[in-house]
Parts: sequence; C-alpha cells; structure tokens
Amino acid sequence: MDIELRHLRAFTAVARHRSFSRAAEELLITQPALSRTIAQLESNLSVRLLDRSSRHVELTDTGAEFLAHVERVLATLDQALAVASHRVVLRLGFSWLLPDPWAQEAVGRFEESTGASVALTRTDDPLQALRQRTLDIVLVRGDFDVPRGARTMHLYDEPRIAVCSERCDLTRLGHLDWTDVQYWPLVVNTVSGTTGPWSWPVDERPAQIIDTANYDEWLETVAANRGIGIVPEVAERRSQHPAVRFLPLTNAPPSPVSLVYLAGTQRTLIRRFLEAAQVATPG
Repeated sequence: MDIELRHLRAFTAVARHRSFSRAAEELLITQPALSRTIAQLESNLSVRLLDRSSRHVELTDTGAEFLAHVERVLATLDQALAVASHRVVLRLGFSWLLPDPWAQEAVGRFEESTGASVALTRTDDPLQALRQRTLDIVLVRGDFDVPRGARTMHLYDEPRIAVCSERCDLTRLGHLDWTDVQYWPLVVNTVSGTTGPWSWPVDERPAQIIDTANYDEWLETVAANRGIGIVPEVAERRSQHPAVRFLPLTNAPPSPVSLVYLAGTQRTLIRRFLEAAQVATPG
C-alpha cells in the first residue's frame, strides 16, 4: 500500500480537531488538499476512517482503532527524529570575537528551534576553511572577496574605534580622526583584519604598515607600541589587555559584518540559521 507519512499526520490532525478546517490550519495546507490526502489514505486502505455525515467529523470504529496505532507509530518516529537532530551539528567559523549579543541570541534561537547544535570554531582564515569545507558557515568582518560558489548575507555594520599602547602619544589627544590615521604607524591583521591600507585612497594611506597574521599578534603588537590599530568597537568590550587603550575614532566608515556559506551545503540547517541570525540582528 502506498501510505506516506503525510497521510498519517493528516489523519491524526483531523481526528484530533474533529474538523478539516482546523486541521488544515495546523498543517498549513488548504482544506481541499487535506480532503484529498484523507481520501487517498482511505482509498489505499480500502476502508472508511472518518464519518463526515454528522455535523462534526467523527471517527468510525475502524478509524478509532487505526488512530491508536498511528499515534504510537508517530510518537516513536518523533522520538527517533529528536535523537538524530541532537547529533546534527552546524559548524560556524570565526576569526576573532564573535559579536555580542548577536552570537548568543542567534545560536540559542537556532538550537532551540531545530534541536541541532552549533560547533563554534575559531580559525585565522575562516574563508579558507569554508573553501576546504571544514566549516559550513562563517562570520566575516570587513570587505572580502567572496569565494566561488559562496553566498553572503550582510548582518549589520559595526562602528570602528582606535586602539594604541598605554605608552603611545595618541593617548594624550583623547581621540583620532579617520583622516589623521595616515600620520601614525598602522598595525594590520592581514588575514582577518577589518582595516588596512586598502581602507583609504592611495594618497591618504598610512606611510608605515606593520603586518601581523591574526588578532592575537595584532593586539600584542599594538600593546608593544609598534603602532596603532583600528578595530570594530566590540574589541573594547571584550579585550582585557592592561597595556592598550581604546580611543574614539571620528568620521570613520563602519565595518560590515556578514555570514558566508557555500550554496548547496547543509541547505536546511543553513537556512534555519540564517533565519535565526536575522531575528537576532540589532536594529
């Protein structure tokens, strides 16, 4: 017999509500489509399960007995699906400091709604890890070249802030303007940094660039007073380094925050995570 899961779920919904219209609302289908599904089930079984002759839909004797067995089958199936979903993992990559409270809200909403879990992976080059398919989706700050076959979703923009050593002369000024960054040595995270010489026109770029390969190297180089840094202001809340000072950066363009993922990989989970990410996005 050609009995599908949709037939059984449709039947239990009608039996529970004793109404085709209310069952159709629950199942998010039209009432005619629900009626056809029930008719297919009864035809495949060659038995009448529902009595539609009365004012309200009622179960036939056979329908009542069939319902008891179907409910046990569906309950067992739902338990099996729950076990499997808790073993499903979405791998989310980032290079440094996941934005807060966005990350906590997005991950929490996703895990609650899907039963799957999110594995958080810090890596110096999330886009490379995505290309190698060791991650499913990555959070990227700043401007970047989109990998072939990948898609992006812009989340929001973060304000930038200046950071320098406690021994730097900049601390006496109390702030820095975006156009004046060119007069200071600039420490740049070349792999995952949001600000570098590429952020200014050629004639306005800092004359001295100190390259680093990751966030920790960048922070320690700034702390050692090798130069100043420019970073999203989330770093001020999250970086506890006694040798650095954060200063307002006026007239600076914001830094974009985006999610990047490969089309066709973990489609359903990624779609659900994107939905959670959008709900958690500030503003």
